[in-house]
Amino acid sequence: MTDLITVPERAPRRRARPRRYLMTPPTHFAVKYAINPWMDPAVPVDAEAALAEWRRLRDTYRALGHRVDELEPVPGLPDLVYAANGALVTPTVTIGARFAYPQRAAEAAAYAAWLERAGLGPVVLPEEVNEGEGDFLVVGDLILAGTGFRTTRAAHAEVARLTGREVVTLELADPRFYHLDTALGVLDDETIAYFPAAFTPAARTALERRYPDAIIATEADAAVLGLNLVSDGRNVIMAAAATDLAHELELRGYVPVPLELPELLKGGGGIKCCTLEIRRGGDDRSEEGAE
Repeated sequence: MTDLITVPERAPRRRARPRRYLMTPPTHFAVKYAINPWMDPAVPVDAEAALAEWRRLRDTYRALGHRVDELEPVPGLPDLVYAANGALVTPTVTIGARFAYPQRAAEAAAYAAWLERAGLGPVVLPEEVNEGEGDFLVVGDLILAGTGFRTTRAAHAEVARLTGREVVTLELADPRFYHLDTALGVLDDETIAYFPAAFTPAARTALERRYPDAIIATEADAAVLGLNLVSDGRNVIMAAAATDLAHELELRGYVPVPLELPELLKGGGGIKCCTLEIRRGGDDRSEEGAE
C-alpha cells in the first residue's frame, strides 16, 4: 500500500502514526430520503457494491497498520455507515452527537452505546446540534469547527468548554459541502488541505492566516469529495478521482492511497465520512462485528 507512489527526493519524509478507527458496515445502506445535495432516492444503490467498497477501505487501514473496530449495523439506520458523524473522541473527553435531521437522530445512541462498551465513556451528550467529526476536525491541539448547514455555532462553544481546546469557527457557504470534512482534510498536526470556495470570506481569511502553507484543492477534486480523506501523517487515503490533489500531496512528501467509493458517495459520504478516529485508550477489547 505505502509504495503506490514514489516520494520525490526533494519532499520531506513524512512519518505515519498508528491510529484507531471505528467503522460501521453498510449492511443496511440505502438512499431513501434526501438530506444533502448528493442524495437522490430515485437513483438505485447497489448494496453489495457499497459493502465491497467499505471492506476495501477497512482492509486498507489494516494493511497500513491501523486498528479498526466495527459497530454492528442497525436496521432502519441507512446512514449509520458514516461513522465520523457519530461522535468526537479526544484524549480527554468523548462527546456524542446530536443530529440536525430526525432521519439520523437514532444514530447518536448507537455510537454512544458502543463507545461506552469500549471503555471510552462517559460519553457526554451535547445540548447543541453537533454532528461529530463531520464538523469537528482535530489539528494538533486545535479543533476546526464547521457550521452553516448542520452543526450550530453554539455547539462550537460547547465543544471548546468540554475539551478545553481552542475551537475555530469556519462557516460553510456551498451546500455541496455540508460538513466541514467534505471541504477540508487534515493531513497532520500542522497541515491541512481545503477548497476555499466552500467557505465564507471570513472563514477563508481565518484559514489563510492560520495555515498559509495549506494545500489548496481544485473545484474538480473537491467535487468528488477528494478532501474527505484520512491521513496517518504519511499515507493519505483519498478519492481516486482527486488526481490534482494527489499530485500536490506527493510533492509535499505524503503518499496518496487512492480508493473509489461510488456507491457510498450516493449518500453524500466519502472516506472520512466512514471513519471515526478514536484518540484515547479504552479497555482495549475488540468490538469488531461480523462481516
